[in-house]
Amino acid sequence: MRAFHGQMSDNQPIRRSLPEKQKQLRDLKETLAAMKAHTSPALKESVRKRIAQLEAEIKAAPALKPARKPAAAAGVRAGGDARRPARPVRPR
Repeated sequence: MRAFHGQMSDNQPIRRSLPEKQKQLRDLKETLAAMKAHTSPALKESVRKRIAQLEAEIKAAPALKPARKPAAAAGVRAGGDARRPARPVRPR
């Protein structure tokens, strides 16, 4: 069977929000701490590598957020004036 566009089997990375990334980072750190001494070094290294990737993504994410906050705090919409309705009102 073929996958339809947008289906999870399209071999595309899963996009996660910042809280989801933070939760995944906590889970991976707990997993690494809970690994036994006889766990394969390759598995431990792959978990460490993913932890490093997530930490880098989380550090980069807050740098992008403050750029959007001032516009949202001022109440200005992307379309223009905040007092004007988004679309014209139809007469009945």
